[in-house]
Amino acid sequence: MPASNTNKLGFFFSDHHRWLLQHVQRRLSNRADAEDTAAETFCQIIAARVDPDTIEQPRAYLSTIARRLIFDRHRRRRLEQAYLERLMLLPEELAPSPEETHLLLESLHAIDRSLADLPLEVKKAFLMSQLDGLGYTEIARRLDVSVRTVGRYMTVALRQCYLSGAQP
Repeated sequence: MPASNTNKLGFFFSDHHRWLLQHVQRRLSNRADAEDTAAETFCQIIAARVDPDTIEQPRAYLSTIARRLIFDRHRRRRLEQAYLERLMLLPEELAPSPEETHLLLESLHAIDRSLADLPLEVKKAFLMSQLDGLGYTEIARRLDVSVRTVGRYMTVALRQCYLSGAQP
Protein backbone atom coordinates (compact mmCIF):
# COMPACT_ATOMS: atom_id res chain seq x y z
CA MET A 1 0.00 0.00 0.00
CA PRO A 2 1.51 3.38 -0.96
CA ALA A 3 2.63 5.65 1.88
CA SER A 4 0.02 8.29 1.00
CA ASN A 5 -2.81 5.75 1.42
CA THR A 6 -1.28 4.58 4.70
CA ASN A 7 -1.23 8.17 5.94
CA LYS A 8 -4.83 8.70 4.81
CA LEU A 9 -5.92 5.56 6.64
CA GLY A 10 -4.04 6.66 9.74
CA PHE A 11 -5.80 10.01 9.76
CA PHE A 12 -9.14 8.34 8.99
CA PHE A 13 -8.59 5.96 11.91
CA SER A 14 -7.62 8.71 14.34
CA ASP A 15 -10.54 10.90 13.22
CA HIS A 16 -13.19 8.21 13.65
CA HIS A 17 -11.95 5.49 16.01
CA ARG A 18 -13.20 7.05 19.26
CA TRP A 19 -16.65 7.71 17.79
CA LEU A 20 -16.88 4.19 16.34
CA LEU A 21 -15.80 2.58 19.59
CA GLN A 22 -18.47 4.49 21.54
CA HIS A 23 -21.06 3.71 18.87
CA VAL A 24 -20.29 -0.01 18.97
CA GLN A 25 -20.02 -0.15 22.75
CA ARG A 26 -23.61 1.08 23.05
CA ARG A 27 -24.70 -2.02 21.11
CA LEU A 28 -22.46 -4.61 22.76
CA SER A 29 -22.32 -5.77 26.33
CA ASN A 30 -18.62 -5.33 26.96
CA ARG A 31 -15.73 -3.11 25.99
CA ALA A 32 -13.50 -5.94 24.78
CA ASP A 33 -16.08 -6.98 22.15
CA ALA A 34 -16.54 -3.34 21.17
CA GLU A 35 -12.78 -2.87 20.75
CA ASP A 36 -12.53 -6.04 18.68
CA THR A 37 -15.42 -4.96 16.48
CA ALA A 38 -14.03 -1.45 15.97
CA ALA A 39 -10.62 -2.86 15.08
CA GLU A 40 -12.13 -5.41 12.69
CA THR A 41 -14.13 -2.62 11.03
CA PHE A 42 -10.94 -0.76 10.17
CA CYS A 43 -9.24 -4.01 9.14
CA GLN A 44 -12.00 -4.60 6.63
CA ILE A 45 -11.45 -1.16 5.16
CA ILE A 46 -7.74 -1.89 4.84
CA ALA A 47 -8.36 -5.34 3.33
CA ALA A 48 -10.81 -3.86 0.81
CA ARG A 49 -8.21 -1.20 -0.09
CA VAL A 50 -10.76 1.57 0.27
CA ASP A 51 -9.45 5.08 -0.24
CA PRO A 52 -10.77 7.08 2.75
CA ASP A 53 -11.13 10.15 0.54
CA THR A 54 -13.88 8.34 -1.42
CA ILE A 55 -16.04 7.79 1.65
CA GLU A 56 -18.66 10.53 1.60
CA GLN A 57 -20.31 9.68 4.94
CA PRO A 58 -17.65 8.07 7.14
CA ARG A 59 -19.85 7.46 10.17
CA ALA A 60 -22.59 5.82 8.13
CA TYR A 61 -20.00 3.73 6.30
CA LEU A 62 -18.27 2.64 9.51
CA SER A 63 -21.52 1.91 11.34
CA THR A 64 -22.74 -0.26 8.46
CA ILE A 65 -19.59 -2.38 8.56
CA ALA A 66 -19.71 -2.56 12.36
CA ARG A 67 -23.40 -3.54 12.35
CA ARG A 68 -22.62 -6.46 10.02
CA LEU A 69 -19.76 -7.55 12.27
CA ILE A 70 -21.99 -7.36 15.35
CA PHE A 71 -24.63 -9.43 13.58
CA ASP A 72 -21.98 -12.00 12.62
CA ARG A 73 -20.70 -12.10 16.20
CA HIS A 74 -24.20 -12.76 17.56
CA ARG A 75 -24.87 -15.41 14.91
CA ARG A 76 -21.60 -17.20 15.71
CA ARG A 77 -22.36 -17.12 19.44
CA ARG A 78 -25.86 -18.54 18.90
CA LEU A 79 -24.39 -21.28 16.73
CA GLU A 80 -21.72 -22.04 19.30
CA GLN A 81 -24.27 -22.09 22.13
CA ALA A 82 -26.54 -24.47 20.21
CA TYR A 83 -23.59 -26.78 19.55
CA LEU A 84 -22.47 -26.72 23.20
CA GLU A 85 -26.03 -27.47 24.32
CA ARG A 86 -26.05 -30.52 22.04
CA LEU A 87 -22.73 -31.68 23.47
CA MET A 88 -24.17 -31.50 26.97
CA LEU A 89 -26.80 -34.05 25.94
CA LEU A 90 -24.13 -36.63 25.14
CA PRO A 91 -23.20 -39.24 27.70
CA GLU A 92 -19.96 -38.25 29.45
CA GLU A 93 -17.96 -41.09 27.87
CA LEU A 94 -18.91 -39.86 24.37
CA ALA A 95 -18.33 -36.16 25.03
CA PRO A 96 -15.28 -34.67 23.30
CA SER A 97 -12.34 -33.40 25.31
CA PRO A 98 -11.95 -29.63 25.78
CA GLU A 99 -9.28 -29.64 23.03
CA GLU A 100 -11.56 -31.55 20.65
CA THR A 101 -14.43 -29.21 21.51
CA HIS A 102 -12.24 -26.20 20.68
CA LEU A 103 -11.22 -27.71 17.33
CA LEU A 104 -14.82 -28.62 16.54
CA LEU A 105 -15.97 -25.08 17.33
CA GLU A 106 -13.25 -23.64 15.07
CA SER A 107 -14.45 -25.94 12.27
CA LEU A 108 -18.05 -24.96 12.93
CA HIS A 109 -17.14 -21.26 12.68
CA ALA A 110 -15.24 -21.88 9.42
CA ILE A 111 -18.24 -23.71 7.95
CA ASP A 112 -20.56 -20.97 9.16
CA ARG A 113 -18.41 -18.32 7.44
CA SER A 114 -18.31 -20.33 4.23
CA LEU A 115 -22.10 -20.75 4.19
CA ALA A 116 -22.88 -17.16 5.20
CA ASP A 117 -23.80 -15.93 1.71
CA LEU A 118 -25.85 -18.97 0.69
CA PRO A 119 -29.66 -18.97 0.64
CA LEU A 120 -31.34 -19.96 3.90
CA GLU A 121 -32.86 -23.16 2.49
CA VAL A 122 -29.43 -24.36 1.33
CA LYS A 123 -27.99 -23.73 4.79
CA LYS A 124 -30.92 -25.50 6.46
CA ALA A 125 -30.51 -28.56 4.25
CA PHE A 126 -26.78 -28.69 4.87
CA LEU A 127 -27.14 -28.34 8.65
CA MET A 128 -29.91 -30.94 8.80
CA SER A 129 -27.65 -33.34 6.96
CA GLN A 130 -24.40 -32.62 8.76
CA LEU A 131 -25.56 -31.85 12.30
CA ASP A 132 -28.78 -33.81 12.59
CA GLY A 133 -27.66 -36.71 10.42
CA LEU A 134 -30.85 -36.64 8.36
CA GLY A 135 -31.07 -38.25 4.94
CA TYR A 136 -32.10 -36.39 1.82
CA THR A 137 -35.63 -37.83 1.91
CA GLU A 138 -36.28 -36.56 5.44
CA ILE A 139 -34.72 -33.18 4.65
CA ALA A 140 -36.92 -32.91 1.55
CA ARG A 141 -39.98 -33.69 3.64
CA ARG A 142 -39.10 -31.10 6.30
CA LEU A 143 -38.28 -28.37 3.77
CA ASP A 144 -41.19 -29.34 1.50
CA VAL A 145 -38.96 -29.71 -1.57
CA SER A 146 -37.97 -32.64 -3.77
CA VAL A 147 -35.12 -35.00 -2.92
CA ARG A 148 -33.43 -33.81 -6.11
CA THR A 149 -33.59 -30.22 -4.84
CA VAL A 150 -32.00 -31.30 -1.55
CA GLY A 151 -29.22 -32.90 -3.62
CA ARG A 152 -28.66 -29.61 -5.43
CA TYR A 153 -28.65 -27.72 -2.13
CA MET A 154 -26.05 -30.10 -0.73
CA THR A 155 -23.89 -29.78 -3.84
CA VAL A 156 -23.94 -25.99 -3.53
CA ALA A 157 -23.15 -26.06 0.21
CA LEU A 158 -20.39 -28.66 -0.07
CA ARG A 159 -18.86 -26.81 -3.01
CA GLN A 160 -18.85 -23.60 -0.99
CA CYS A 161 -17.19 -25.37 1.97
CA TYR A 162 -14.60 -26.89 -0.35
CA LEU A 163 -13.80 -23.56 -2.04
CA SER A 164 -13.43 -21.79 1.30
CA GLY A 165 -11.29 -24.55 2.78
CA ALA A 166 -13.81 -25.45 5.50
CA GLN A 167 -14.11 -29.16 6.24
CA PRO A 168 -17.69 -30.33 6.91
